[in-house]
Amino acid sequence: MKTVNKIEKQTGKAFKLKKGEVLTVIDPMGQQVSDMVLFNANDYKEKLSSGKTMDFEESILLSTGNFLWSNRSQKMAEIIEDTNGRNDFLLAPCSKETFEIMYNCKEEHPSCLNNLSKNLEPFGIAIDDIPTAFNIFMNVQFNSEGKISVLPPYSIAGDYVQFQAQMDLLVCLTACSAEDSNGGTFKPIHYTVTAQ
Repeated sequence: MKTVNKIEKQTGKAFKLKKGEVLTVIDPMGQQVSDMVLFNANDYKEKLSSGKTMDFEESILLSTGNFLWSNRSQKMAEIIEDTNGRNDFLLAPCSKETFEIMYNCKEEHPSCLNNLSKNLEPFGIAIDDIPTAFNIFMNVQFNSEGKISVLPPYSIAGDYVQFQAQMDLLVCLTACSAEDSNGGTFKPIHYTVTAQ
């Protein structure tokens, strides 16, 4: 029986994934984004790259059949199943500054960058070393002039995205803390890890 791991709302978790293992990221309640960053488990200087991924996959919309690539032009993970079909690789993890600049929020607010940093710190990864995240379930739309809009996710309860590791990975996931990204509410994210 697969162990379902739970990430409480507005928090995160980091864990190792062996080459060939399958990570399933699940939206248990619907309309909840999960930021994901990847590092080579044997050399943390090699990490997920949005630019390389969109370059080699020749698309800004990534789903089943696409690979996520590293800053060293190596495949890190393959998306082998995606029941939602809409993810984002354009926007950076929400941060303290996101809420100050975009939400006019001056008080302390949980953020994905803080949750990624807190969970990666035990592995010796500093906040400045965290790359742009692959934003699972995030619904970013853009018009012909390039204007970006962040809309509620299409995901419904039980939707999932499966990734097969192409190398040994250090993974960090969040349950996103930005109101606009999650339809105005905050919910948990679940995940499982299985051998293929």
